[in-house]
Amino acid sequence: MNMQDLPLAGTEPHALTADLLAEAHSLAAQSGRPLLEVLEELSALLPDAFVLALSRLMHYPAVTALDLNAMQPLFDRLSFNQAVAMQAVLMQNQEGQVKLVIADPFDHGLQLRLQNSVRVPVQWCLAHRNDIATCLQFHESQMRALDQMHTEDGHGSEDQVPVEQLSLKSISEDSSPVVRFVRSTLYDALKAGASDIHLESTIHGLRVKYRIDGVLNEVGGLSGVMQAEQAISRIKVMSELDIAERRIPQDGRCKVHALGREIDLRVSIMPSVIGEDAVLRVLDRKALSEAQGISLEVLGFAPAMLTQIRTQAEAPYGMFLVTGPTGSGKTTTLYGMISEINTGQDKIVTIEDPVEYQLPGVLQIPVNEKKGLTFARGLRSILRHDPDKIMVGEIRDGETAQIAVQSALTGHLVLTTVHANNVFDVIGRFTNMGVDAYSFVSAVNVILAQRLIRVICPFCKVDDQPEPDLLLKSGLDAQASAQFKFKKGQGCGQCHGTGYKGRKGIAELLLFDDAMRELIVAKAPISQIKALAAKSGTRSMREAGMALVQAGETTLQEINRVTALS
Repeated sequence: MNMQDLPLAGTEPHALTADLLAEAHSLAAQSGRPLLEVLEELSALLPDAFVLALSRLMHYPAVTALDLNAMQPLFDRLSFNQAVAMQAVLMQNQEGQVKLVIADPFDHGLQLRLQNSVRVPVQWCLAHRNDIATCLQFHESQMRALDQMHTEDGHGSEDQVPVEQLSLKSISEDSSPVVRFVRSTLYDALKAGASDIHLESTIHGLRVKYRIDGVLNEVGGLSGVMQAEQAISRIKVMSELDIAERRIPQDGRCKVHALGREIDLRVSIMPSVIGEDAVLRVLDRKALSEAQGISLEVLGFAPAMLTQIRTQAEAPYGMFLVTGPTGSGKTTTLYGMISEINTGQDKIVTIEDPVEYQLPGVLQIPVNEKKGLTFARGLRSILRHDPDKIMVGEIRDGETAQIAVQSALTGHLVLTTVHANNVFDVIGRFTNMGVDAYSFVSAVNVILAQRLIRVICPFCKVDDQPEPDLLLKSGLDAQASAQFKFKKGQGCGQCHGTGYKGRKGIAELLLFDDAMRELIVAKAPISQIKALAAKSGTRSMREAGMALVQAGETTLQEINRVTALS
């Protein structure tokens, strides 16, 4: 039965009049009690009838407890902690409509905070505060049961890293406001799919940002300098760091049980002139494999690029170098290659810091610098383990670079990463690390540089015509821009109002043939190397990105953010 059809017990349907509301205002001001409670007492209506009368008075749609049970809460957009504090819940019905259900239509400050928190188009609805509380208790018990099942399965920590239990119960029932704040921040970040969590100290407290799809988004904060220091100290306690040391950087890690699985967090604490900042890198080992499997298709490279990568990944020996900044998908690319070439006929060994995803049939070794297991020392040991293919998580120093090059020259296929801006800068990186140019070019088969760019949300994609200044900044004239089908995202509930949903990889690939090797050994100018690469078919990341703009998959603003105009 729809609430609009319910009879009002004890009074007429329009018993909530302007005069009764004025009387309630006066009594609430005298007693200091909430206006909503006073009005409900004066009305003498049953809860359902009161909500119906209030909805007619305030012109809000009314929903019942049955309506709430039939809808799905969106705690990734309005967190459970916020819902409890504000007596409001963001719901989605079976038709996909998003409804923001509140109990108090008179609290305009609350509505403003809700608008700032949700930031998506919603339909505002009214429900009784008891029905909202019951709905939240039900979903809390559901999450508590899932967390309890996971705990009973015995998936405990293997290396005694601190484990924080994140559940709706732990957030709502903890007596410490700071602990509740930290737990709810982590829980909301994991629900939103953030890759990094930034806690930034300010003169007024703490600012919280999530990195989602490679872009930082401010999501909230904490008022008070003392509370900010306590929140950072809580992060340190979770990571077993020194809470008394505030003058030097500290690095640590911890684990959390959340969303039915164990998730690693790499923690970096950095002192500043105001206080301390913390950045937590989320390493969700199971998320990718559970969602779509680890393969080269995950990053969405162009078909021609995928063919080239697969061909080079099947080489019997040599080095396959992947470069790019942190968070550009380098490790995922290497895992995708290993998953596809792992036929069971070769011995594949990896050394990583840390092991992000577990691959069946592959020996994976985590770096442990505290125990003396570095990349260089581990790589030496791997060579005595009769490997066919080796993955080195990252080349950071000259010793590791030398061993990796020698491994590639002695019949092994070495897959590895190095930090550089593009494929040509990798050459200089290895030279600066002391690797002989002839050995380097003899070992390397291919260098792949990649980035991840956001793609336009398919649910709110519309035609667009960029401003002339943007076209000029992007290196496009009127004739060139006429060939593009520009699109943009207007912003909707599916993309959290950003206009982008998901990311796709763009890459440039440099193949080492005899002519390229001769130029590098001869220390030819970089302009000659680039000219030869272009002649051989190397397409820059900028060109790959502009091809996606031309196809209407992303925007000029996103390409300008990620790549440089050459």
